[in-house]
Amino acid sequence: MTDRTLPPESLDEWAAALRVELGLPDELPVALVLDLARDVANGVARPAAPLSAFAAGLAAGRAGGSPDDVRAAVDSVTRLAAGWDA
Repeated sequence: MTDRTLPPESLDEWAAALRVELGLPDELPVALVLDLARDVANGVARPAAPLSAFAAGLAAGRAGGSPDDVRAAVDSVTRLAAGWDA
């Protein structure tokens, strides 16, 4: 493991630190975001994964930021990636 690779338990710690740093009231849906990144990386391209996660977060925040808003944004991006044939 390199110094830029996180073991699973450290990822949870990083997510908690992000939540505090950014003033987010809820737990971050780590598994949901990782699944989104995987689906986009496989369906579109690896560099599209972080961009897509960011865009989904923006959309969820603009919609209100509830867990349902997050799920809806992620589902939308996942559907787009599944049908991507560019």
